[in-house]
Amino acid sequence: MAEQRWPVSRRNLLRGTVAAGVISAGAVAGAPSSAAPPSRRVAVFGGGVAGLTAAHELAERGFEVTVYEARALGGKARSVGVPGTGRGGRPDLPGEHGFRFFPGFYQNLPDTMRRIPFADNADGVWNNLITVPEAKFSRRDGDDIVLALSGDSATTPRTPDSIRESLVGAITTASRMSPEEGLFFANRLMVFNTSCQARRFGQWEHTSWHEFVRGHERSREFRAVVSRSLTSIMVAAKENLASTRTIGSMGEQFLGNPLGVGNDGGLDRVLDNATNIAWIDPWVRHLRGLGVRFELGARVSELVVRDRRIHAARITDAGGARTVDADYFVVALPVEQARKLWSSQVLAVAPELAATERLFVDWMNGLQIYFRVPLHISRGHTAYIDSPWSLTSISQNQLWTEKLPSFGDGSVADCLSVDISDWNSPGMLYGKPAVECTHEEIFREVWAQLSSHLNDREQLLRPADVHSWFLDPGITWQGSRNANADPLLINTAGSWDARPEPHGSIENLFLAGDYVRTDVDLATMEGANESARAAVNALLDVAGSSAQRCRGFRLRRTPELEPLRILDADRYAQGLPNLFDDPT
Repeated sequence: MAEQRWPVSRRNLLRGTVAAGVISAGAVAGAPSSAAPPSRRVAVFGGGVAGLTAAHELAERGFEVTVYEARALGGKARSVGVPGTGRGGRPDLPGEHGFRFFPGFYQNLPDTMRRIPFADNADGVWNNLITVPEAKFSRRDGDDIVLALSGDSATTPRTPDSIRESLVGAITTASRMSPEEGLFFANRLMVFNTSCQARRFGQWEHTSWHEFVRGHERSREFRAVVSRSLTSIMVAAKENLASTRTIGSMGEQFLGNPLGVGNDGGLDRVLDNATNIAWIDPWVRHLRGLGVRFELGARVSELVVRDRRIHAARITDAGGARTVDADYFVVALPVEQARKLWSSQVLAVAPELAATERLFVDWMNGLQIYFRVPLHISRGHTAYIDSPWSLTSISQNQLWTEKLPSFGDGSVADCLSVDISDWNSPGMLYGKPAVECTHEEIFREVWAQLSSHLNDREQLLRPADVHSWFLDPGITWQGSRNANADPLLINTAGSWDARPEPHGSIENLFLAGDYVRTDVDLATMEGANESARAAVNALLDVAGSSAQRCRGFRLRRTPELEPLRILDADRYAQGLPNLFDDPT
């Protein structure tokens, strides 16, 4: 991936060399935030990955930062203790919103992780990432496919033909598609990978993934792997709604770069412990050391506009309603929360924010099942490609350095962390979608779907081995259906136009979150981190700061295909299809 640096004028660079050095030295030494001048006060609303990233970058540059978070620091990325499960001095069992992984193509987030100290780790919490060796694609009443994820190879493809052959090999290895369909899909990926930026935004942004891969014309196997696995299972999207530009970009990183060339690490990485232990808690401690203040239980309710600026914000906490004053305001909330703040006064100054009402969110939440015995399912993630609720899972004890018997009552030997990506399709046990199932019904339905995939050859799951289970606390039963406090942004076709830039018409208001325009273009921790860096750089510009701008990274594009992208730019300008785009 190419590193991106935001420009700084030569005069500001020279002027800021000494100042930036002083600020950096103070930050490393944990200089108190009061050392920052009054004109550098920043209120950050939201303590998820975007908010913590913004606070991190700003505090390192000498700003006085206060983070206001309504629920818990870490947002959807955090781990959650299962209340009341700890015994004998052990912490509660670790639950979570859903398992998370850190693909090798992530670059912005790992850069932050390297700057978070952890014990004797040379690269901070980044050293807590481990590469999983395989992925499993499990089928109901059929043979499973195990895909090695070593990423090792002696050579890198150098020609379009060899790249296409590599794609065909990766696709047919990971599926049971016929060679003809494998070649067809490889060609579709070549169409996207050789498309110029103008075509990606002008054509593929407005084309659904299902239409792009012509899913209605293909076999059931093709639809299961290409349409479903790359959309609903991976990013909770629906293939007939998801943008080709978004899904194609993900395929370009995973399938278009099978050797992991230029990646930060292994193709599929996870943390070696519960997220808060391995990452979030050390991060918060580090930020406190940099002078960042945290106010938990504080929910922002209004942005007060005066003279085309945010004059103040109103929040509600345990003490009631009050007003927050700052020089700069960073809204680092999920889109469904952020757009509640776009009052008529805000929209009068920043009408572009009204388009965020068109952005679509859906559900992708997790269920953890705790076992009294170790599991032997896969040495990495498992996708249940025939499951009605689009399930994926990972067994955690095999990967963690702190084993699960050190949590809870000491009898838990493993945890199967399951993501439910489709909450609106009928299940196989009750015939109801997850959104209409009670929590007990959700567990029983998930168990039935997992068992139908894993117990069709041998009994890998046994009811007698189950210790307990835990559903994401963001899911709450409302009497007839569930509500979800933590939905996920879905990049539907054409939604780029509704996504805002990190800085718009209001001078001292900045936006960070995975719905903000980013290069990674997915509702991910990487997108949240990338957007926060861009927001901080915009804030530095407005503040006239001479501090060094945040580093930024862009997704890798296979360099050998660049001549074809240049050719495609000419073809697109002439109204011609991509060179590889055969309409038949």
